[in-house]
Amino acid sequence: MTPRRDRDTPTFTERARRQQLIDSTIGLISTRGYPATSLAAIAEDAGISKAAVLYHFSSKDELTQAALTYVLERFTRFVRDRVDNAPDPRAAVLASVRGMIEYQRDNRNHVRVITEMLLDDKGGTQLKTPGQHDVGRRWQTLADLLVAGQRAGQFREFDPQVVALAIGGAIDNVVSHWLVHPDLDLDRAADELEEFTRRAIDR
Repeated sequence: MTPRRDRDTPTFTERARRQQLIDSTIGLISTRGYPATSLAAIAEDAGISKAAVLYHFSSKDELTQAALTYVLERFTRFVRDRVDNAPDPRAAVLASVRGMIEYQRDNRNHVRVITEMLLDDKGGTQLKTPGQHDVGRRWQTLADLLVAGQRAGQFREFDPQVVALAIGGAIDNVVSHWLVHPDLDLDRAADELEEFTRRAIDR
């Protein structure tokens, strides 16, 4: 079976198969880690041949990147939907903080994929390029919300980039602790992070 190279719109069956492979990849990375997630393991988990996997994705890097993109897009959409429904910039910042915690609480396997492939820089050569994991860029959307709040006169004067990094770092550390100690109450942690954020931004 040769890899799919044409640019035609994939059929319903092809889209379903690609999604199945992405789901298998997410599950394996989250339980075994990136290094142990081979194309052969993905094929076995999906119940198809390795050649069939290569019909849809030309390499492990391409498939795992598709899985990471899938996770990040859904994470981003979840948080953005909550931010977009916020009545003002202050509420938008707090909705962003709460949304990031809630998504990760409910999608632990997605958190593992992000940790394995992005935060720990284990996910293929393209993610090991110096500067590829730009922490400041990760939190730019939050920084933009902080700027909007300052312009609306809701927040005190501060460096939005620095405060975004501080809030983001707090979220990352809480979630990292939860991954190792799952008895941590993430809902209570979200309450504390909201209060932390209020104290950092309010006049």
